[in-house]
Amino acid sequence: MIVVPDMKRNVKDSVFTYLFRQPEYTRELYLSLHPEDASVTTDDMKIVTLENILSNGQYNDLGVLVGGKLLLLVEAQSTFTVNVTLRLLMYLAQSYKEYVVEHELDLYSTSPVSIPRPELYVVYTGTEGGRPDTLTLSALYDGEGSLDLTVRVLRRKGTGDILDQYIRFCQIQDEARKQYGYTQKAIDETLRLCREEGILTLFLASREKEVKDIMFTLFDQEWVTQVHEKNIAISARMEGEKASTLRSLQNLKDSLGLTSDQAMSALKIPPAEQPEYRKLLEPRS
Repeated sequence: MIVVPDMKRNVKDSVFTYLFRQPEYTRELYLSLHPEDASVTTDDMKIVTLENILSNGQYNDLGVLVGGKLLLLVEAQSTFTVNVTLRLLMYLAQSYKEYVVEHELDLYSTSPVSIPRPELYVVYTGTEGGRPDTLTLSALYDGEGSLDLTVRVLRRKGTGDILDQYIRFCQIQDEARKQYGYTQKAIDETLRLCREEGILTLFLASREKEVKDIMFTLFDQEWVTQVHEKNIAISARMEGEKASTLRSLQNLKDSLGLTSDQAMSALKIPPAEQPEYRKLLEPRS
């Protein structure tokens, strides 16, 4: 019997979290969402990204408190899923919990407390079309409910702002990975094409080593994950084949009155596998 152990995936910084943790790019991200607020400064922004919210150690991609009045939660995903609404609800609840603790808000007071207004976003970096502009929590449950939230889906718009550039960076990376696999060549080609197209130019020029390290780590993790999932599939297939063989052996014993050894001989079970099948075929005394 082949046993493939569960693999705990370590969540590493992505280029998204690294990029938008830099104050100047956090501001650019905010301005791409709120161009009317041009007076906002980097000092008005506080990163409040969460860690270790889900049991396997996942955390939200980006949380930003703007001027103490607006809470932005932003997730980046290349594979589209509506389930992100539930994740964002969990992140929002935890963010508010931490805000309440930090500001010592009295939730049992008769006076209303003041909390920052939430805005929830998904940056979709995939190429598949036909995706909705908004997602809602109510799409995940039946009937009327007491709670709903709306998540805005952000795509490349062709404006050339920081979000557009990040999404294009992801698309270039995916194209290079498909051509060159999880290799250094794919990383180098991604950065070369970004320079040619003027994508994240200043960011990549000043932090190229860090970006390469992040990409290499994520490429390595994705490759390991693919191997792991392939082994799981192989293991499942082998278990299914063994179960089918066991049923055939039992049928031979029941219908023809054969012994376990005779049934295994009839099906030409390799000697090395016979002890395991014998244990399964013969009841314990």
